[in-house]
Amino acid sequence: MSRPAPGHRVLVKTDKQKAEGILLPPQTLTGRKTTVIKLDSGYNLGFLDNQIKSIRSLGVGGKTDDDKHINPPYFEGKPNVSVLSTGGTISSKVDYRTGGVSAKYTSQDLLYSMPELSGQVNIHTKNPLNVMSEDMNPRQWVDLAHSVCEEINSGSDGIVITHGTDTMHYSAAALSFLLAAAPCPVVFTGSQRSIDRGSSDGFLNLACAINLAKSDFRGVCIVMHQNMSDNLCSAHLGTRARKMHTSRRDAFWSINCPPLAQITSGGEIEFNSPKHGRKENNRDLEVSGGFNEKVAFIKAYPGMNPELVDFYVDKNYEGIVFEGTALGHLPVSFEKYSLLSAVERARDSGLVLAMTTQCLFGRVHPHVYSNLRELSSRGVIYCGDMLPEVSYVKLMWVLDKVCDLGGVRRMLLQPHAGEISKSSTIL
Repeated sequence: MSRPAPGHRVLVKTDKQKAEGILLPPQTLTGRKTTVIKLDSGYNLGFLDNQIKSIRSLGVGGKTDDDKHINPPYFEGKPNVSVLSTGGTISSKVDYRTGGVSAKYTSQDLLYSMPELSGQVNIHTKNPLNVMSEDMNPRQWVDLAHSVCEEINSGSDGIVITHGTDTMHYSAAALSFLLAAAPCPVVFTGSQRSIDRGSSDGFLNLACAINLAKSDFRGVCIVMHQNMSDNLCSAHLGTRARKMHTSRRDAFWSINCPPLAQITSGGEIEFNSPKHGRKENNRDLEVSGGFNEKVAFIKAYPGMNPELVDFYVDKNYEGIVFEGTALGHLPVSFEKYSLLSAVERARDSGLVLAMTTQCLFGRVHPHVYSNLRELSSRGVIYCGDMLPEVSYVKLMWVLDKVCDLGGVRRMLLQPHAGEISKSSTIL
């Protein structure tokens, strides 16, 4: 039986059924000879080869929309929203050469699939980046912030950034500091499942993000599914959000505070607390600083080697953020594993040392236990209820602005984008 090439649209027949779809490359990991096609619904359907009676090509069927561009009409009196695509799962589809998923969709492609937005908003699209989020870095955060400034200063009423979910909370925190003076919404969104799958969450997330972007909210936030259904999204402050599950639609949570708002599939928005209103006439936004990349991020664990700290001292790093246990502990009691000498050496070498908690919920405290006092007396700065990833991003941002330790401490512990509170209801 002659076999069509992957990427062809095929008709597969067995004794019990027939199905039409795009032929994917052979599967090599199952150990069985199988044929897999992608249905129009976005789902894959597999057949054992020995059960296939015929497979016929219907022509080349793998859609290649790379050169598709849309020019939507302009609607007088409607808000202007810029959608910036950076890659990630929400911008991904099946690569018919490999059968895997890669970042290929642009913001134009996404909006082409959402005709229901027509007439509600004027959308301008731009693709400043096209990377999976694990490849994001501080320089790209700054580049992205400049792209946002350009759109706002050109008249955009709100910004939506489509982004991979793995490090979205890092990027949202970064832009929260770089664009603290943003006069309008800057909304990150993404998806847990690629946009060409029937079960993708990307369309609702994007629609809710656009609806929030044209609201009177001001600031940086993340909008993602609130539950496993397709009826509701939550908005999370950009410095208080965390991805808490590898694959669930409702993977993002607000930590140490309630979500900013709920957005329904119909576009209704309910804010949970008073919000910062937009500044209509602020069209001279500038990026506030950059990032000092000589900052390390170290997770505490039983039996950790103090030489981890020494390594960064020897590499001339300028700061370390510790993700300590519970209230902010590091191993200190047994000489072989104690980090006290390493902490002292780092402090004496001029490094800024900051402490956060692996628990995420709650806050660190330097005085509850004597071991905590050992660390705080050696200059470790306890960062309250600030999330570890946010503390890492913020320390890089602070060290790009301030050099003296006293100034760094003050700026690190001062709230700039809602990232830290003075007290918690429960310690």
